[in-house]
Amino acid sequence: MPPRLAFLASDAPQPQAALAEMHAAYAAVPLEEAEIIIALGGDGFMLQTLHATQHLEAPVYGMNRGTIGFLMNGYAVAGLEARLRAAELAVLNPLRMRAMRADGSVLEALAINEVSMLRQGAQAAKLRIIVDGRERLDELVCDGAMVSTPAGSTAYNYSAHGPILPINSDVLALTPVAAFRPRRWRGALLPKASQVRIEVLSPERRPVMADADSRSVRNVVQVDITTARDVAHRLMFDPGHGLEERLLREQFV
Repeated sequence: MPPRLAFLASDAPQPQAALAEMHAAYAAVPLEEAEIIIALGGDGFMLQTLHATQHLEAPVYGMNRGTIGFLMNGYAVAGLEARLRAAELAVLNPLRMRAMRADGSVLEALAINEVSMLRQGAQAAKLRIIVDGRERLDELVCDGAMVSTPAGSTAYNYSAHGPILPINSDVLALTPVAAFRPRRWRGALLPKASQVRIEVLSPERRPVMADADSRSVRNVVQVDITTARDVAHRLMFDPGHGLEERLLREQFV
């Protein structure tokens, strides 16, 4: 018996056209009844889908109908059920961000790719970095800094010259954005279990915002970042095209 499928698509014309094609070719069930969720769009929509469905047991199989498709499989209407039977499963733990603002309010959010901190104004940010309760950098002058998961290491982290991490590695990448002091500091690799705290120095003169997968909070004074081991996102990939192979391929282009 074929699996029960639910289809989701971003609002752009191309994904919506693909959604219509899929509904014409395959039976669909409500999201809560699905055994597999099919996401049609780009990587941004995949992140939205994973966040929105994290309470469900069904894994997500993405098909690229957007501009970027690192987390997606190729699009084809025919043969979907056979592809799903052969697909490989990847399990990802997101990061948990706890961001405190200058007024004392706190925002918590999950990030599959990275938690980043960026300067809000014209002046560079000044940050203090503490790992597992121990100060590791008393002052980082920069445009920002981020903590990235292996799955997110090819995204903003890689653009900031951070390392690409093997998908099954138990490490996180701590990467500065345009570091000015220490001038040669390029970041660090941290154990996945690390508890990272980034404090904002001079927040009144040098305001900083924090971002978890595009969910932003302004005027933060302190951000705590940990791995959310209690949350597991399940993605499906065509054989030979899983995240591990894609991460390796990115390093040889």
